[in-house]
Amino acid sequence: MSLLHQDGQRDAFAVASHFRNDFYASLTSRRDGLFEVTDALLCADGPVTSPVDLTLLAEHRRGHGALYGALNESRIDAVRLRRTLAALPQPKAADGRLVLAVDVSNWLRPDAECSEDRLFCHTFGRGRDQHLMIPGWPYSFVAALEAGRTSWCQLLDAVRLGPEDDVAEVTARQVRRVVEDLLVAGRWREGEPDILVVFDAGYDAPRMAYLLGGLPVEVLGRMRSDRVMRRPTPTQLGYAGAYPQGGRPPKHSKEFRFIKPETWGEPDAATVQIADRYGTALAMAWDRLHPRLTTRSAWIDHDRELPVIEGTVIRLEVDRLPGGGDPLPLWLWSSAIGMTGSDVDLRWQVFLRRFDLEHTFRMIKQTLGWTRPKLRTPQAADLWTWLIIVAHTQLRLARPLAEDVRRPWERPTQPNRLTPARVRRGFRNLRAALPCPARAPKPSRPGTGRPLGSKNKRPATCYDVGKTVRRPETIIERDRARP
Repeated sequence: MSLLHQDGQRDAFAVASHFRNDFYASLTSRRDGLFEVTDALLCADGPVTSPVDLTLLAEHRRGHGALYGALNESRIDAVRLRRTLAALPQPKAADGRLVLAVDVSNWLRPDAECSEDRLFCHTFGRGRDQHLMIPGWPYSFVAALEAGRTSWCQLLDAVRLGPEDDVAEVTARQVRRVVEDLLVAGRWREGEPDILVVFDAGYDAPRMAYLLGGLPVEVLGRMRSDRVMRRPTPTQLGYAGAYPQGGRPPKHSKEFRFIKPETWGEPDAATVQIADRYGTALAMAWDRLHPRLTTRSAWIDHDRELPVIEGTVIRLEVDRLPGGGDPLPLWLWSSAIGMTGSDVDLRWQVFLRRFDLEHTFRMIKQTLGWTRPKLRTPQAADLWTWLIIVAHTQLRLARPLAEDVRRPWERPTQPNRLTPARVRRGFRNLRAALPCPARAPKPSRPGTGRPLGSKNKRPATCYDVGKTVRRPETIIERDRARP
């Protein structure tokens, strides 16, 4: 083993040790029990099927009552933990910039009538190609992506969407908080490329760019194929030449319809690349396109003049898909303007890296058991979610330290190319060398509980599912709702 490799392992060990101590310090009550539950998540053999099974492991020295008591009554300093996560070494894209991906994953609770703040969550492909709305808790995650094909990312924040929340506004506040934490931690400095924030089609990319104004970020989002954009207005000299009779200059120019190629015109940039998984990838970009906003829907509360949010529209067309489906064109919108061909290629390649977050969702659900507990209160669900994020972060920090503990039928893998599940297999061997600030349990006696034969005279309250706030759709409804 080279001295350089030894130094790298020593640094990784120090970062993992400091993170464990900072995580323990962010726990405000019952910290010893929560810390041991997190270690049990990392040292369990196989997927976590039930939280109570974690109490049977040697890493959890307390009883099953302590586990449920910790989840139902404990608190965590989420602000401090967010700053700790932002201060960690962050993965970066190929050009050295930070790339943040934002997406929603659902914790389905269809039979939990006594759990509040449940919403109807859209699910894909359940049954025979059916898309159902199932009650549950939707969580918005923000993660830092790596370069290249990988199943790793760094989870930075998670926010549960409530019945009264506007998804765009809550997500914008969440991303703003994460970016500010990264700036305070020194992960972005003046002169570096802007932080690239990637959204899927469920978010209105121009509106997210407006809500994130003032930050060193660039918004990149997928657009629906039926959108209509507007070209930039001509200059005063160009308008005088086109309309010699005069008149008021228009605020919006000609339409750019995604479904009508005759409205596209010549692209400002075009590239062709050969990809192993997609074949020939043709990308075309049109500069300075913006949507025509109206005072309704998301902009109903905007009293001032509606802004003109310009950006670059990118159309990507490939020969084939890895799954064998029909390769429909992909439309993207970026808040940056004046792109070159290399800039366009970087954007659509970074957007494809957004799907690495799906591997993380599958891992924390199927392996770490994020949605396994049948918790009643949403506060307990938030606490369990943070424990899952901490456990996944420790796996990423232990990535250069873990050895390949593989099954006899599995192929050997390079140490730095292990998946999160395979790093978890060897975490028990690393835990003995890592600091464990949790104290030994104190002997105690369980409570008497409810007397035998008595009935529960305080039944739990049942809650409705869905949104509880109806937002105005027209200006008249907005004015009537105002005091």
